[in-house]
Amino acid sequence: MKDTKTESAASFDVNDYLRQDRMPHFLCPGCGHGIALRALLWAVHEQGIPKDRLAVVSGIGCSGRLSAYIDANTFHTTHGRPLTFATGLKLARPDLHVIVITGDGDCLAIGGNHLIHACRRNLDITCVMLNNEIYGMTGGQVSPMTAEGRFTTTTPEGNTEPNFDACALAAAAGASFVGREVTAQVLALKTLLGQAIAHEGFSFVEVLSDCTEIYGRKNDLGASPEMMLAKKSAMRPYAYRNTVDVPFRPNALRTGVLTRTDRPEYGAAWRAMAARIRNEEH
Repeated sequence: MKDTKTESAASFDVNDYLRQDRMPHFLCPGCGHGIALRALLWAVHEQGIPKDRLAVVSGIGCSGRLSAYIDANTFHTTHGRPLTFATGLKLARPDLHVIVITGDGDCLAIGGNHLIHACRRNLDITCVMLNNEIYGMTGGQVSPMTAEGRFTTTTPEGNTEPNFDACALAAAAGASFVGREVTAQVLALKTLLGQAIAHEGFSFVEVLSDCTEIYGRKNDLGASPEMMLAKKSAMRPYAYRNTVDVPFRPNALRTGVLTRTDRPEYGAAWRAMAARIRNEEH
């Protein structure tokens, strides 16, 4: 585990971590991304990470805009490429805590290849994927996480493709920490994000967020409270390694820590190799 200082949650003020000159934010009413951002910054605060040691990298889409609001070292990159930029940043500056904020389209469609290799390498990066099941900013197109039968601008008769299990994909590709949570469970989400940040290695957290203005309207899912409660009721807390007894519900998505393993962190291995080569040259 990383050597980080835990501060009191009572002292957390989200405004201390936001660029006030960028307010008000652009998020639609009812969007779950704001809840996710607050939970992430709360987790950063509890880990005691100074702003000058925090680097947040984002891609394109609704999630991509969030980095611009964070008062830290931030990098708004190209579509599908935040993990590649973050990889170079972490290798060049291993002293930084590098967090990637990405969306389901950004991460799993155009960026899917980069995700699986980031998982495989196990570089010490925290990847937070905000899954609202749609391309929101570009007009409501179908994404790899859109459920079968759902309506989008590019599936006007309903989506006929199965969606990914993003967490299973990340775990199979080698991510040493994988978790999932919903925005309706803010404290649980904050705790999970804190565990992901503290983990030494590649961490992948899927946050089930809500797009009320496009996805919700097109699919008659109700307003934000109805969408949040529906997601919450469809979840089943996962008893990691069966440490507690959790009632089984068929077809429920598991939440919490799903995978946590200890294996060599890529950055440390890379630096050790570089040091060995330098010693051999001298």
